[in-house]
Amino acid sequence: MSEPPGMLTTDELATLVDDGSVDTVILAFPDLYGRLMGKRLDAGFFLDQPATHACDYLFTVDMDMEPVEGYSFANWEKGYGDVHLVPDLGTLRLASWLDRTALVVCDAEDDDTETPVAVAPRTILRRQVERAAADGYRAMAASELEYYLFRTSYDDAQRSGYRDVEPAGWYLEDYHLLQAARTEDLNGAFRRHLAQSGVPVESTKGEWGRGQHEVNYRYADVLTNADRHSVVKQCLKELSDQAGASVTFMAKWADDAAGSSCHLHLSLWAGEQNAFAAADGGPSDVFRWFLGGWLARVPEVMPLYAPTPNSYKRYQDGSWAPTRLGWALDNRTAAFRVVGRGPSLRIECRVPGADCNPYLALAAALVSGLDGVERQVEPPERIEGDLYAATDAPHVPTTLAEAVDRFEKSDFCRAAFGPEVVDHYTHFFRTEQAAYGRSVGEWERGRYFERI
Repeated sequence: MSEPPGMLTTDELATLVDDGSVDTVILAFPDLYGRLMGKRLDAGFFLDQPATHACDYLFTVDMDMEPVEGYSFANWEKGYGDVHLVPDLGTLRLASWLDRTALVVCDAEDDDTETPVAVAPRTILRRQVERAAADGYRAMAASELEYYLFRTSYDDAQRSGYRDVEPAGWYLEDYHLLQAARTEDLNGAFRRHLAQSGVPVESTKGEWGRGQHEVNYRYADVLTNADRHSVVKQCLKELSDQAGASVTFMAKWADDAAGSSCHLHLSLWAGEQNAFAAADGGPSDVFRWFLGGWLARVPEVMPLYAPTPNSYKRYQDGSWAPTRLGWALDNRTAAFRVVGRGPSLRIECRVPGADCNPYLALAAALVSGLDGVERQVEPPERIEGDLYAATDAPHVPTTLAEAVDRFEKSDFCRAAFGPEVVDHYTHFFRTEQAAYGRSVGEWERGRYFERI
């Protein structure tokens, strides 16, 4: 598959710098939330010295960028030193939505040992990619990323406490071309700029909520897909901001609105062959075992799919989000939906929400499935009909607190990711849960202010 438009070599970047088309290079890396952090470098400086440093506290901050105590990786006692940001030059691309700017995704390395930072999300996914390669497989993935659009700017939304925001649509618009046309000024810009920035877009479409949409882009190896996912979110937010609009990837932005998902499609390849497909085009043993392992490990890795307290408000019967852990053929009530045939045979996991960190979600999916192949785990019986009514199938974890407890105690997670990673992310998820537990929201004031 040829490189999509917008991807650059350093020689091509040098030409663009010489003719004045590019003067800035963003060095970006994902933090624990999946947000892109980094620096803007002068493009000429980048060509001379394509690396930089960043404070290691960025792997220990909360959403408000406050350093959180209790991490062993970085803390006040250690003085919050540097990590080395090493560009993955295979990710160098134009950021066409920004003026004269290119972007490259970086790996974080220890500044002294020059070894990968174990708790960095990109490192966690890389290690599972390496494990798959050692087993003779290449994992391919695609994401279906949902979001809500608002004509309210981020600034105005923040000033109103996010109360006076109206979705850019006034009825359910799933596949609805007329309603979707009303936001084509934004969605069209999203598609065009992504396509010019190394993200081969397939489509956008209206989704099941008012003002809700979905973007789909071409499948790729899992690390490339995670990088594209991060670029997509950054592009959509920044283009919306430029237009005086806003977009949210919250899993559940309002109690009366459909949740936003990030359906993950995954397959294993051996050379040029889809290892999920048998010679007759049907499912192979590898497919069955991967599905069995992936499904079995969901309760233990759940925080990597659903990382915030808000994530769990999405799992409601009849909502298009799964509530029961089972699988079916081309059935959108299932947590795991099997689609395609032959080279296109793949597993769609509908558990992750749009708020997931794609590096962590894909790492969780890959390590679970590979464990299933290694141990030859058979999946449960396929479920027919409405999986919301399949009360004998296990329920997805219902709170972040419950999910984190299982994650922390999981021997599988400690063996698969390492104790340092499990302890670091347990603290991260518990910090997020504690912040939620301390907050007093609009629902509480409306319910209790006068009447309690």
